Amino acid sequence: MNVTLQRFTLAALFSGLIGLPIAVSPVQAQEKFDPVKTTLDAIAKLNVGTHDWPQWAGSNFRNNTPEGTNIPDSWDIDAGTNIKWQAKLGSQTYGNPIVANGKIFIGTNNGGGWLKRYPSSVDLGCLLCFDEATGEFLWQHSSPKLPTGRVHDWPLQGICCSAFAEGDRVWFVTSRGEVQCLDPEGFHDGKNNPPYTNETNENKDEADIIWKYDMMQELGISQHNMCSCSLTTIDDTLLICTSNGVDESHFTIPAPNAPSFIALDKNTGKLLWTDKHPGERILHGQWSSPAVGVFDGQAQVLFAGGDAWLYSFDPAGDGNGNAKLLWKFDCNPKESRYILGSGGRGKRNEIIGTPVIYNDLVYLAVGQDPEHGEGDGLMWCIDPTRYKGVEPGKDGDVDVSPTLAVDKDDNLIDVTAVERRLQIVVPENGEKEITNPNSAMVWKYTEHDLNNNNKIEFEEKLHRTIGTVTIKDDLLYLADFSGLVHCVDATTGTLLWSHDMFAASWGSPLVVDGKVYIGDEDGDVTIFEHGKTLNIISEINMGNSVYSTPIVANNVLYISNKSTLFAITEGGK
Repeated sequence: MNVTLQRFTLAALFSGLIGLPIAVSPVQAQEKFDPVKTTLDAIAKLNVGTHDWPQWAGSNFRNNTPEGTNIPDSWDIDAGTNIKWQAKLGSQTYGNPIVANGKIFIGTNNGGGWLKRYPSSVDLGCLLCFDEATGEFLWQHSSPKLPTGRVHDWPLQGICCSAFAEGDRVWFVTSRGEVQCLDPEGFHDGKNNPPYTNETNENKDEADIIWKYDMMQELGISQHNMCSCSLTTIDDTLLICTSNGVDESHFTIPAPNAPSFIALDKNTGKLLWTDKHPGERILHGQWSSPAVGVFDGQAQVLFAGGDAWLYSFDPAGDGNGNAKLLWKFDCNPKESRYILGSGGRGKRNEIIGTPVIYNDLVYLAVGQDPEHGEGDGLMWCIDPTRYKGVEPGKDGDVDVSPTLAVDKDDNLIDVTAVERRLQIVVPENGEKEITNPNSAMVWKYTEHDLNNNNKIEFEEKLHRTIGTVTIKDDLLYLADFSGLVHCVDATTGTLLWSHDMFAASWGSPLVVDGKVYIGDEDGDVTIFEHGKTLNIISEINMGNSVYSTPIVANNVLYISNKSTLFAITEGGK
């Protein structure tokens, strides 16, 4: 990112919840920040089309704000109105589509039964490739289920992440914990590209693997339920979260010394560096995806750990095969406790959404596996340059969290201790959290009395989310798992409006052409006017649940429900 922000100063303001100081928002540069241009500039550096959407949220800034004009806000999937084409997927689809060089790639399961050797009754993780112009099926990559069962590879979930495509390569993480590099042409070009040439067959409807890196075999990771990371890159470096997590008991971490974050050479698959934060402090799983930005000349890759700390690393590593940690930030209150299957009682959360970089700041929110139910949420805005000049703690890490933990004698508590995994501060023992003078927090959002009636109502509170924020014109949008869409001032963290969709949202917003699109579990896509006041343009049902995130590429809107991918464009038939 090239926008330079003046440093913010701490104000003598306190939150109404736990008395944390809130920083005044950064002074914005004179020129209005344009995330669309920033993303297009990043895409222009890749070997893809100018208005392609080659990875999750378009670029490694992870802000889903493409350029588009005349994007429809009405269509009919039954009559075909404004539907350019539709393509059959599996029976459950959680992966978001990407578009690059005339092809579309999307993760799903094998419910579509595209391959003769794998009828739809065979459960697989599948990456499908379609022709961008026509929706014609081109090929499928198939990942057979792991023999260890649902603890590592949950039935029917398929490929839950997004791929990354550039030039003559496409990369993604399989449900088996493998990072794979494929030829986007498949075998349509009549070639089996080396170095990997051991494909079962070379039919045109099968994937052509170029190389693969098995994280379970090579690194000893033990993914929980699935491996799901929408990887990203900087230069020739792939950045991946391994999904290392707990076992079927949900308490034991089988591989605490296995890395959570790794970097590979995108051309060869060679391992460049690893990092095993958070190790024994993983709460459940690790399914977030990394973001990458450059702040004050320092490149940073942002990984959300399974302990709900945000970690920033130098993507180049330390040069000796190890990670180089720059800073870390605790995204939970220190007194919060993680309670398995709590139905909302446990206040300590994970991070499943992706960090988003906007105007040199980082935004993300916390949540839990949807099976754990609804609960309280929390959203953060973080200054990623605040770590400079901060002395490392006893563990050697630079902690820029909002608060620090101290015991009854005001001695600092070792937050890395495994016994602090489920709760860092226990007030009953005289422990407390105090303000961190080196905090990188700009603001936080949990709730806001929007109607000024001196009480917090359901619509005025952020709940757990597995979604990712989207920001444009300093307006931040986020959907939570309780079905609320929140519009927040990105400079202050103030709630501007919220809307109850009356159904859980698993995906993230799309902001394009002056509109905001978000899907829900009931299959409705709600379209809002992009702005500071709530204005619903339309609500369109897609036939079944929409678990993924809408995107736009080359002026076409793509939305997938559980079983079908729709290409939507004005005048489409």
